[in-house]
Amino acid sequence: MIIILLLGLTVGVILALTGAGGGILAVPLLVFGAGLSMAEAGPIGLLAVGLAASLGAVMGLRNGTVRYKAALLTAGAGIICSPLGIWLAQRTPNRPLAVLFAVLLMYVAFRAFQKSLPARADSKATSMRKPPPCVLDEKRGKLHWTAPCAWALAVSGMVAGALSGLLGVGGGFVMVPALQRYTNLTTQSVLATSLTVIALVSISGVVASSAAGHLQWAIAVPFTLGALVGMTGGRLLAARLPEPYLQKGFAILAALVALALVVKAFV
Repeated sequence: MIIILLLGLTVGVILALTGAGGGILAVPLLVFGAGLSMAEAGPIGLLAVGLAASLGAVMGLRNGTVRYKAALLTAGAGIICSPLGIWLAQRTPNRPLAVLFAVLLMYVAFRAFQKSLPARADSKATSMRKPPPCVLDEKRGKLHWTAPCAWALAVSGMVAGALSGLLGVGGGFVMVPALQRYTNLTTQSVLATSLTVIALVSISGVVASSAAGHLQWAIAVPFTLGALVGMTGGRLLAARLPEPYLQKGFAILAALVALALVVKAFV
């Protein structure tokens, strides 16, 4: 019980320091620290990430930065595909799941390292870029809905939902780049909308896993409680540390964990 609480505490601190994407480390920590398989750890990690994202989503709704129609459409597509991911996870051997998770983790590490680098001004490339399919109408304060816009968001939600069920990840590494690419929303709105999608998809995945008997509540409850406590304390620490250093540190940690997963899978 103490080990599970400490693992959850670690995940909560990482979530507070790096954002919702840090929750991707919940599954490997449960694999190494609690001796669970990938399929067993997935729903537990999803519960912790879903609750953390829910807090951010509620704050975004209060601030009016969540595009709730876009979030509902994207999350709806993700909720449909999440049970498929859960079904595949329960029927896939542990080694392929671990390798797939490691590849995904390396991608997240690469994105985090890119985010830590100074932004380069490229006005010419920006001016030549085509407008995204989902454009915010400044007068109405709402997205201008078109078929390409709805399709782009739905596909993004389907990918996030399938990976959520298969690997127990929230899908923030899918949703944030997708919203940045397919919409012209502000950074705050992108993050708040992404957290709303993650919360809805994660909660649906947890319900489906619990109904199928794949969620071990004896481990999930203390792990999630530890994550919430760690997230609360980690926020105080996050305000004192520069974000580029936090992102680089997270990138290095994620890359090392990915390598460890591959070694564990084959050794």
